[in-house]
Amino acid sequence: MMLKRMALVLTLGAALTAGAGCAKKQAAEDVNTAEESQQVDTSAIDRAAQQISDGTIYFDFDKFALKSEYREVLKAKAELMKAYPSIRVRIEGNCDARGTQEYNLALGERRARAAYDYLVMNGVNTDQLEIISFGKERPAVAGNSEAAHAKNRRDEFNVIAK
Repeated sequence: MMLKRMALVLTLGAALTAGAGCAKKQAAEDVNTAEESQQVDTSAIDRAAQQISDGTIYFDFDKFALKSEYREVLKAKAELMKAYPSIRVRIEGNCDARGTQEYNLALGERRARAAYDYLVMNGVNTDQLEIISFGKERPAVAGNSEAAHAKNRRDEFNVIAK
C-alpha cells in the first residue's frame, strides 16, 4: 500500500513537473512572439515616420496656397498619421530671403497653417500636429537666384514623436 502511494506521488510529481515545463516553454514562446510583433510594429512606425519627414512641399513667391501637386503628398502623410496615431509632427514654415523678418515669420506661419489645416481636413488629429515658422532664418539653399529662392519657400515635416 505504501509503495502504491509512493508510486502515485512520484507519478503526479513527474506529471506536474512536465506540465510546468510546457507552461514555461509556452510562456517563453508567447514572449518571443510578442517581442517579434513589437519589432515589426516599431519598424513600420519608423518607415511611416520617415515617409512623413520626406516630402517637403514648396510654395510660389509671396503665397501660402497649397499647390495641387502637393495635395497628394499631404494626403499620403495624413493616411500614415491616421494609421499611426502615436506619430506627432511639427510643420515648419520657411521663406526665401526677400522681405522683412516680421513679414517672413508671418508668411512662414501661414504656409505651415495651410498644411496643418489640410491634414486636419483629411482626418489627422490636431494633437498630432504643431506648427512653427522660421521665416527666412533657415534657408535650404544659399544664394539669391530664383532657383535658390524657390527651394527656400517650403514646409518641412519634422517627426517629433513616434
